[in-house]
Amino acid sequence: MYKYTGSLVEDGRRDGPLISCLDNTLTCFPGQIIRSVKVNRQDKAQIIEQLKEKAERASIAIVTDFKGLEVEEFTRLRASLRSVGVDCQVVKNTLARLAFTGTDHEVLADKFKENCAIVTGYDDPVAAAKAVADFAKESKTFDMRFASLEGKYLDEDGVKALSKLPSKEELLGKTLGTMNAVPTNFVSLLANVPRGLLNVLSAVKDQKDAA
Repeated sequence: MYKYTGSLVEDGRRDGPLISCLDNTLTCFPGQIIRSVKVNRQDKAQIIEQLKEKAERASIAIVTDFKGLEVEEFTRLRASLRSVGVDCQVVKNTLARLAFTGTDHEVLADKFKENCAIVTGYDDPVAAAKAVADFAKESKTFDMRFASLEGKYLDEDGVKALSKLPSKEELLGKTLGTMNAVPTNFVSLLANVPRGLLNVLSAVKDQKDAA
């Protein structure tokens, strides 16, 4: 049997960063505690340090509600987020507050309540918002709460609006398409100039001959 801790813990052995959820025990989701493991001070310090490092690098931090979400669904969510370079962690609220204090996303520090999963995006905040919004549309139990975009607070509607903007990859594709189109049009224009000039000269010659 497994328990979710930001990574998986099997038979009490750690398989990645230790993530604290609910009180001082490591848990999976509400009602699915498999083994009560006390988080000591050293582990808490490590959790705070790891999350603070992510918060300092992140361009966006989205706080979500995963209450009622099955383990398999949450695993699928994390996989879809990883595919666009986004992280997702479940962490005790008191530790999240400490981790976010003093970062660009400190606006969220006093808003961590109940069951929170924190999504952090780095290079492309729109891609992060899109991935979370798309999953929220598919799931009946997963919700977006609010976010911090470069330190600016966004409510749920703000995150949804952000998710509808073109992503960095989409903008790059449009820009390259425009740049590729310009030389083609310019060459066509240059190609038409001599032809037009010949037509004008020909018309002038015809007028002179007629005179």
